[in-house]
Formats: sequence, C-alpha cells, structure tokens
Amino acid sequence: MRAKRELVLKDAAVTKPSALAEFLGELKKSDSASGYHYIPPREPRLVEFPAGLHSRLRQALRHRGIENLYSHQAQAFDFARDGKNVVIVTPTASGKTLCYNLAVLQAILNNPDARALYLYPTKA
Repeated sequence: MRAKRELVLKDAAVTKPSALAEFLGELKKSDSASGYHYIPPREPRLVEFPAGLHSRLRQALRHRGIENLYSHQAQAFDFARDGKNVVIVTPTASGKTLCYNLAVLQAILNNPDARALYLYPTKA
C-alpha cells in the first residue's frame, strides 16, 4: 500500500505568497488532488445603488466609504426585493454578505416587525 503524504500549510505561512505557491505546487503533485484550475482576478463591475434602496441604507453605506455596489450585489437586492429566490456563488471577499443583508435591512426599515432567518451550512 502506498503511503499518503500529508500536506500541511501552517497558519503563519499563509501570509507569504512564496509559501502558498510552494504549497500549491506540492498539492498538484499529490495523490489527494484530483484537479487544479486557476481563476485569474478580474476588474469589479460597479453600479449605482438600486433606485429602491432605503435612504438610511444609502447613508450607512456611504458612511462606511461604499459609494457603489458590485453588480451582483445590486442584482441580488433587486431579485430579493421582488420576492425571487437568490443563490449567490462568487469568489472569497466579493461582497456576498451585503447581497443578502441589504435585502434584510431594507425589509426591516420598511417594516420594523419583519424578521429574517439566516441558515448556513456547517461545511463549505
């Protein structure tokens, strides 16, 4: 039986790009990796705040230095506001949290008795 190699990336090494590149190189060579695909970064597509966005939300966003939304955030807001189901799949740090929080906060501002239920998977 073939011995399995263990690949471990120590927390401290994550901050060094060279360590991450080395780790990925080792991972590609291992039996535990079935595939590898690099998705290059791309420029964000920014849009104006949706027309129906509550003024207090606009003010809060601007107070935090947010002058525009990513296109997927505005689209998710519009779909949720229209009562449509929304599934969001975007890369890490692309603003998914704001996609659903905008619609929830909008509903609460429009109706203080509104409620929301957040469900998260226990494993990604």
